[in-house]
Amino acid sequence: MSDKIRTRFAPSPTGFMHVGNLRTALYEYLIAKSLGGTFVLRIEDTDQERKVEGAVDIIYHTLKQAKLIHDEGPDIGGEYGPYVQSERKEMYMPYAKQLIENDKAYYCFCTKERLDSLRENSDDLGAGYDRHCRGLSKEEIQQQLDSGTPYVIRQKMPLEGTTTFEDAVFGTISVDNSELQDQILIKADGYPTYNFANVIDDHTMDITHVVRGSEYLSSTPKYNLLYESFGWEIPTYIHLPLIMGKNDDGSISKLSKRHGATSFEDLVSKGYLPEAIINYIALLGWAPKDNREIFTIEELIENFSIDGISKSPAVFDYDKLEWFNAEYIKAMTVEQFAETAMPYFKKAVTTKELDWIKVASILQQRTTVLSQIPEKIEFFETQPEYEKDLFVNKKSKTTLENSAPMLSAAINALDALPEWTHDSIHDCLIDLAKSLEVKNGTVMWPVRIAASGMTVTPGGAVEILDILGKEESMLRLKKGLDKLTENS
Repeated sequence: MSDKIRTRFAPSPTGFMHVGNLRTALYEYLIAKSLGGTFVLRIEDTDQERKVEGAVDIIYHTLKQAKLIHDEGPDIGGEYGPYVQSERKEMYMPYAKQLIENDKAYYCFCTKERLDSLRENSDDLGAGYDRHCRGLSKEEIQQQLDSGTPYVIRQKMPLEGTTTFEDAVFGTISVDNSELQDQILIKADGYPTYNFANVIDDHTMDITHVVRGSEYLSSTPKYNLLYESFGWEIPTYIHLPLIMGKNDDGSISKLSKRHGATSFEDLVSKGYLPEAIINYIALLGWAPKDNREIFTIEELIENFSIDGISKSPAVFDYDKLEWFNAEYIKAMTVEQFAETAMPYFKKAVTTKELDWIKVASILQQRTTVLSQIPEKIEFFETQPEYEKDLFVNKKSKTTLENSAPMLSAAINALDALPEWTHDSIHDCLIDLAKSLEVKNGTVMWPVRIAASGMTVTPGGAVEILDILGKEESMLRLKKGLDKLTENS
């Protein structure tokens, strides 16, 4: 095995990348990079039935968005290729036959019907294969092979004793060998099973650290027995705690779709920033040595250590993720925020060009998730229908009676402005309130309602008028005045 640290992310192309898979990829990346090692991408497509068209592209796209850049992989190559299991198919059978020769594996000719019958007639739901073919003589085996009987190759597990291994997170784990089933290594179609291909690939690619979820702890003795059967060095195991989700009743269970978006792609489409997602996921099971929470990917590399990984399950908290997202949004320049938010701006405002920097400046501190943006600014595109009761505001001391003269005075003052800028609009309305001897809000509130048709807007009256422009603003203000004076 290589002296250099080598980790691998080995997803199956079966759809979107779940939060748990992404955390595994992140920790593998951080372990490799924090120790000066190599991060490898390998596509595990031995289960052809579950393969989803386009899923490999999703894997590439997700890793790129998350800034988890691999050093070797199917798209860039490397000295340990090929990096797609189906392209390595021919290499697995010789290893399986080597195990047969060493009495560590055997041919199994049992039919699907026999195996189904075993399951149906067993009282034990967890009962596995009954090792029917384990004791076949060489003559019987050869006869079946010569006659072309379909077969699988099974691992010959020890029937007594225990298998013990060390995990960097969970410590020493021991399993009674009697609990281990004779797992299939090569399927009837000639493809290796996930468990077998995993071991062969990890060894032949010199992988030094294997990172995966704690649900695989019980499978690890099977891997180790394979390593020992070949006389190979066993890698360092790092099993990660489960990621849980909060249920409506306050309890927690393993994170699933019923808790909300659980794939990276879903979270991004809901308006979470990739860097905020990665920052949050890094802390789901790993604690930095100080109480710091905000990390760039470079800072994660600098601070990450295996001994900071916890055994305890981590709870995925959408409120906490939203907090992270808001912090990342606040830290942007207004230009960066405008660029990032542009798809959401264009979703809400489709027929006009606004000063997007000004739009960004009123939204940035009020946005926690980008998907909130269209609803906040769609009034710029089309003013919603609204009732004149909105002009009544106790705090601003506006009533239906005084809103009309305030709005009328504002229209006259604003219409006379030689230039239409934020400062000129602001000074005009403030001066108007002063000359009328009323609170600023008594003038501003009717103007804001008439301009937007909403009581809650991302900016005040001045910002809205500035962004709408003079022509659109005057149209809306006059329409508001008509609403106030009709039937009066």
